[in-house]
Amino acid sequence: MDNNNFDQTTFEPNNGQQLEAPLTLGEWILTIIILGIPCVNIVMMFIWGFGKTGNISRRNYCRAMLIFAAIGIVLGLLFSSVIGAMIASMSSGYGYY
Repeated sequence: MDNNNFDQTTFEPNNGQQLEAPLTLGEWILTIIILGIPCVNIVMMFIWGFGKTGNISRRNYCRAMLIFAAIGIVLGLLFSSVIGAMIASMSSGYGYY
């Protein structure tokens, strides 16, 4: 048995791409404050989430928040339509003659 044949991983050079610095604490605080402003938050989530420039962490965070918002809207519409149908079916038997 030949134990000298190790499958070693070769690493590629960086090709000159600079690693992106993470957001600082102050930048995260500013991001959260901006996303706390009604109407501005939706616009900024789309700008930061789908813009070509900007920090990748903020971009991914905004995309995830937009996905959660879409899921919340769909679930809210589904639950409200089910509750509305239940109320409509309960009130259909009551009427004035």
